[in-house]
Amino acid sequence: MHLSLLKLPNGLGTTQIPSKEAIRRMHQLHRGEVLRQARGLLQQDGDELEEALAPGSEVVPYRISPVIIPVVAETPESRLFRLASLNWSVPVSNGYGRRMRFLVKDRQNRKLIGLIALTDPVFNLRARDDWISWTAADRRDRLRFVMDACVLGALPPYSYLIGGKLVAALAASNEIRESFRRRYRRSKSEISQRVNNIELALLTTTSALGKSSVYDRLKVMRKVEFVAVGETKGYGHFHVPDSLFRMMREYLAKLGHAYANGNRFGQGPNWKMRVIRETMRLIGSNPAILHHGIPREVYVVPLAYNAKPFLTGEADTLRPISASAAAISSFCKGRWIIPRALRDERYRDFRPESLVHELKRAARVR
Repeated sequence: MHLSLLKLPNGLGTTQIPSKEAIRRMHQLHRGEVLRQARGLLQQDGDELEEALAPGSEVVPYRISPVIIPVVAETPESRLFRLASLNWSVPVSNGYGRRMRFLVKDRQNRKLIGLIALTDPVFNLRARDDWISWTAADRRDRLRFVMDACVLGALPPYSYLIGGKLVAALAASNEIRESFRRRYRRSKSEISQRVNNIELALLTTTSALGKSSVYDRLKVMRKVEFVAVGETKGYGHFHVPDSLFRMMREYLAKLGHAYANGNRFGQGPNWKMRVIRETMRLIGSNPAILHHGIPREVYVVPLAYNAKPFLTGEADTLRPISASAAAISSFCKGRWIIPRALRDERYRDFRPESLVHELKRAARVR
């Protein structure tokens, strides 16, 4: 494909806010590419995913007991994370800079409940910065105390039981904060080169399909709360396929442009947008391709009672909010999971082989 032939997928670049189903359709091009790239993985290890998922008939809602398992690169857990993330209708991000991934499993059957992934937050996020009351200097100095939850979700059959709320709330658990502390307590900043004892003060996340039914009004024990603070402006690059983005980088590299190889820590998705915008400008095309028109709701999750004062420099130490995975699970079961199971038993009909078969079909695995 020549760069000049680039066209927007249907529905993109319009001023009308699309429905959730329309947003899923807009992501089909990207998801199809992700699935095709994972064809070999599905063909070779699809049975591993099938084995990791619970048949609905084997899930006892009141016995659900989540275990949070850190994922290390190049391990069976890492492979399972990638396999399971293929189920998302909106492809998950690999993240930038600091990255942490977790499997959430159920003690009762050792099967997979869902996935959590944290990554460095984007540098410019107006809704977050306004909520914190950050100055530019504050943000530069204290962004390291924030992480973005780029993957939060449950897999079937737990997703049928509103397990997405459980997994989302677990991202704010003591276990996640302690895992972060162990990994980054003596880390050196790539920008300032100073050694930091970092505590996690705040999580951010954005909805993938407009207003989120999972994050909306998500409060657990008056401790964990997803606070809606605004919307993004509908700009991004999810709809630009990786193959096309590689062509853009090659084009800039031939011109000797600095953006071609500018993916350093602290740039992240902003760098990708600069590459696309600059390429569009140079070939005389409309940079409006970056306006996909899908506003995403922005949520913040304070992990300390004084998260705001700490992030603005008014407080020197954090007062962490204590919420264990066990306590979060107990609340979520009583509030959402068990009532849903009593109202709707369709979760019991889920069969893991049906999900794996559908993924293979979509990836055209023979």
